[in-house]
Amino acid sequence: MSVVIVVGAQWGDEGKGKVVDLFTERADAVVRYGGGANAGHTLVINGAKVVTRLIPSGVLHPGKRCVLGDGMVIDPHSLLEEIGQLRAKGLLARGELLVGQGAHVILPYHKLIEAVREDKAKSAGRMIGTTRRGIGPAYEAKAARRGVRVRDLLIPARLRALVEQNLDELVPLILHFGGAAPTADEVSKWIDDALAAGETLRPMMGDASREVAHAVAAGKHVLFEGAQGSLLDLDHGTYPYVTSSATIAAGACQSAGLGPTKVDAVIGITKAYATRVGGGPFPTELDDETGERIRQAGGEFGAVTGRPRRCGWLDLPALRLGVRLSGMDGLALTKLDVLSGLPEIKVAIAYKLDGVELDEPPMDPDDMGRAEPVFTTMPGWGPIPKDARDLSDLPASARHYVEAVERWAGVPFSLVSVGPERAETIAISDPFA
Repeated sequence: MSVVIVVGAQWGDEGKGKVVDLFTERADAVVRYGGGANAGHTLVINGAKVVTRLIPSGVLHPGKRCVLGDGMVIDPHSLLEEIGQLRAKGLLARGELLVGQGAHVILPYHKLIEAVREDKAKSAGRMIGTTRRGIGPAYEAKAARRGVRVRDLLIPARLRALVEQNLDELVPLILHFGGAAPTADEVSKWIDDALAAGETLRPMMGDASREVAHAVAAGKHVLFEGAQGSLLDLDHGTYPYVTSSATIAAGACQSAGLGPTKVDAVIGITKAYATRVGGGPFPTELDDETGERIRQAGGEFGAVTGRPRRCGWLDLPALRLGVRLSGMDGLALTKLDVLSGLPEIKVAIAYKLDGVELDEPPMDPDDMGRAEPVFTTMPGWGPIPKDARDLSDLPASARHYVEAVERWAGVPFSLVSVGPERAETIAISDPFA
């Protein structure tokens, strides 16, 4: 197999960074295919923590090609900051990074309109809970065919014309939502800064789709890294509490301009429990002492924003939906160790809505909010050995939990993570085999 897609199986924050880092050992190139700097991936190597926001998590393997796909929305200043931080650690020193010229650009006015919208929505009690990084407005501009693309940062006249066109439409909205219109000097600085960023990024820009296609044709191992999770997909997630891009596996093909027949395997990532950030229904949420214990033990705080994640028991209906939407061939289970020490573990194996049992979530948010999870209870377990490298090394109750989740989800596990470090992993199968 040469083309593998890694995708979050539920609402994101499942631990894709660690899994991508592990799989990159066998990959030649890693392609980030969606989202922007709103999605942070945390990697822990030899006790040192590295957070990537735009650059693929495979960056910790020097010499492996790292590609930012055309389906992304990129804040050039955030990207340059991240490049600087990684180079300070001795990474990206071999020309590994390729920035797709067709990716869209986030500019300050995207963040401004998102912030005033969120403030207005918060006062009305209907806030989505975005990261205020300008992701949604940048994708809106893309769909409206007035977006700024990476290649436009190299053409001053075109960039100025696009910015003026966008502000003609956005300033009235900014004023409507109670914000202040940017001054001419501010706009001029935005453009100058963007052009300067473009010049710095020029040597890294290229045709991402063509390079990926050539790598696949040559039989190289290409790993696609998603952002967020399947249930935040713009079309198939828990709308409107979703992100603004395609987060399911199909988004990788769209972003890279790669036909779906070229994909060999899709690996989904799920935690041993569930988390969610922002608004939206979350039937298994634990708004109690157990939920807080899981949050603290799992470090469930946004890698980019630092805001606490909502925590709950593993949601099998949501996991099954994620498996179906992305056609997952295998799963990676992360943070099994976080549940250690709990006297019992619950898993939602179904929902009940109006007296009817459901094996997948209802997609209307009001219905999902009314749905009652049907739980099964399993015995807890003690500490998991840090050197566990086989399922037989796990405490019996933990091993039974893994086997039960695998059976309920209907998809085999490729690996089980028992700690944040790269080595703290039980490898079951190689996705490139």
